[in-house]
Amino acid sequence: MARTSRIEAILWSVALPGFGQLLNGKYIKGILLIVLEFLINSKSNLNLIIISSFHGDFQATIAQTNYQWLLFYPCVYMYGIWDAYKDAGGGTKPYAVIPFAFGAFIGTIGVIFSKDFLGAIWLGLFGLCIGVLIGMGLRFILRNRSAA
Repeated sequence: MARTSRIEAILWSVALPGFGQLLNGKYIKGILLIVLEFLINSKSNLNLIIISSFHGDFQATIAQTNYQWLLFYPCVYMYGIWDAYKDAGGGTKPYAVIPFAFGAFIGTIGVIFSKDFLGAIWLGLFGLCIGVLIGMGLRFILRNRSAA
């Protein structure tokens, strides 16, 4: 597939995990990810905590959050993005998965510590972005080391 198709798959997966898989023709995997996303979303009260976070009411955000369920979200989210990208023909170079994996890992750590700082949404998103950047740096270092 063309590069734009990989980007399109990533962007649809950013919108909702599973949409990129549907775009790539992986219907069972896509439907499974969509169902999993809706399950985690409803059990963790994700939509309510997004609204509270955007209004700056972090105490309400923390009170409404079911952390047992929300901890799954960064991993499912990043897996959906990675899988759609890979199925669209991306991820063929060595260490391509590292930014996605680090995004999921640091995003989950952000959710864990979100009770103390910024609430569940903002610290999780910040951690996810930082994790992707760290992963990109690590991927760059590992690729250069392998080439030498």
